[in-house]
This record gives sequence, C-alpha cells and structure tokens, in this order.
Amino acid sequence: MRQLIFACFALIVTAGAGHTDKVLDIVVYGATGEVGSLVVQEALDRGHRVTAVSRSPEQVKMQHDKLSVVKGDLLDPASVTETVTGQDVVVVSVRGVIGDSGSPQSALQFIAAETVVDVLYRQQDRAPRLIHVGGSGALEVEPGVLFAEKLPKILLPKKLEVEILGQILALEFYHKVDDVTWTYITPPKNFTDGPRTGVFRVGGNRALQDARGRTRVSRADFAVALIDEAEQARHVRKQFSVAY
Repeated sequence: MRQLIFACFALIVTAGAGHTDKVLDIVVYGATGEVGSLVVQEALDRGHRVTAVSRSPEQVKMQHDKLSVVKGDLLDPASVTETVTGQDVVVVSVRGVIGDSGSPQSALQFIAAETVVDVLYRQQDRAPRLIHVGGSGALEVEPGVLFAEKLPKILLPKKLEVEILGQILALEFYHKVDDVTWTYITPPKNFTDGPRTGVFRVGGNRALQDARGRTRVSRADFAVALIDEAEQARHVRKQFSVAY
C-alpha cells in the first residue's frame, strides 16, 4: 500500500543557501550517468571529496584532486560495504532492469535501495546518509493519483514501465525504513539540458508546475538541489521534489 503524504507547498531556493563549510565525503553510484556526473561535478565544485562509483570506471573522464574513481557493484553487499564505509553521504542515481522477469522488484533502483539500506543498517551510528534519485512517476499529479498512473501503458516500453514501477516500489520501501537516514529526491516530468541557474523550487510529493503549466528542471540545477540536501539534511526520511 502506498504511504505517500500529499504536499502542495513549494519553496523557492537559491543554490548554496545555508551552505556548510564542512567538507563531506560523498559516494556517487551512477557517476557516469547524465544526473550522476553532474552531481559529482557539483560536489567537487563546492570543495567536497567524491568517490565516483561505476561498473565501468574507465568511463569516468573527469579528473580532480578530490575525486576517486572506483569499480562497484550495487548487487554485491560486500562491495557496497567496502565503498560506503567511512563516508558521510551515499548518492544512488541508477536505473536499469536486472533479468527479464518483468517485475518491479527486478528494477535496479529498487534492488539498490534494499541493498544499500541493509548495508547502512548494519553500520548503525557510523552509517552515512543516503540520498536516492527517484523518478517522476512517484509524484502526485492530483491528490492520491501518481503520474505513473496517468501514463498510457500501451505506448510505454516494458522496460521503462518496470523502471518506473521499481522507483515507486523503492519509495514505498523507504517509507518503512526508520533506522537508516534516507532522502528520496524526485525530479519533475521533464529534465532539460539547460544551464545551472541555482534558482528553483522545492516541494513535497506533488508535481510542481511553473506559470505556463510546465514541470521541468535542468539536470544541472537538480544536481544543485541534491548537493544542497547533502549539505543541509533538510528532508530526513522524506521525499521531496525539485522543479522550476
């Protein structure tokens, strides 16, 4: 059963508001992805130490004296334990489907949530915080109705449908977790390749629309909002959304 709390408020924020002087150790899973790579860059630009994790580390072309690149496997708890131990924040920004069962439980987003939470639970007070990059399908477009429920499934590729449902399943899983510090950050329906403006709105689990009815944000500004959350921890054990 869904355990989502309807929230229609939105707060306009500016990047770095409440910026911390503490240098954080941040692990980013999915560091070669369109979002993950920008999260890595944003964190480095703010002076944090970053461990970029990828199944193919050679694909990480970025170089920085505060950047470490490692090979990691979210399907292997031992690998996750080795990578996240001693860190301050773990960012999970992955997508994909494992196998061909067609079940939401086979979505990498859901498997990653279960695996990382189990690892962090075992670390207890030493565990880093977890920030999970969610999917817009988990946003409400009207009270009690998710965006995923409005999608025309007949036109939706099966793999994409599994990924969307897997993200919703991951959020439902997180809502049952009260012994690990997690945050589920949700993008709007439309990601753009626009510039980093540092100005956007932050809301709850409701899809945010601008004055023209659009629900969008650039990946660069989404990365800003994510690192803001890493620094400020304003949405502990909560879902929040980002849009213009």
